[in-house]
Amino acid sequence: MRVMVVVKSSNQSEAGIMPSPQLLQAMGKFNEELVAAGVMQAGEGLKPSSQGVRVRFSGDQRTVIDGPFTETKELIAGYWIWKVDSLQTAIDWLKRCPCPAEGEDSEIEIRPIFEAEDFAEQDPTGEIRDAENKMRAQLERE
Repeated sequence: MRVMVVVKSSNQSEAGIMPSPQLLQAMGKFNEELVAAGVMQAGEGLKPSSQGVRVRFSGDQRTVIDGPFTETKELIAGYWIWKVDSLQTAIDWLKRCPCPAEGEDSEIEIRPIFEAEDFAEQDPTGEIRDAENKMRAQLERE
């Protein structure tokens, strides 16, 4: 199964304060362990919401909203995509992760990613699954 591991933002990450060299080194070591174990498929940190935009959809209308998104309680500071045998395996790995917010409490969320077989009932002929597999293969080549 694949999971998205979502690192919640902190006051520091939203302020654009870069992590300390010690935290970068600890996270680098953790990422190396994930890669060596064949768990990590992708992962990146995100710039603060002040450098982002949102697009609001309302019928045919599209409205661009510039950050920062102060009205939002929880923002994302980074993510990983992991391939694991079970949700418990992801939890076990995450318990080994350095705290991403120095001097602050932090929360990281694990969410299973839908796979093509999850949509079997909506795709009885397999056309959608075949298109998804073709697209995924193309992405892996690039």
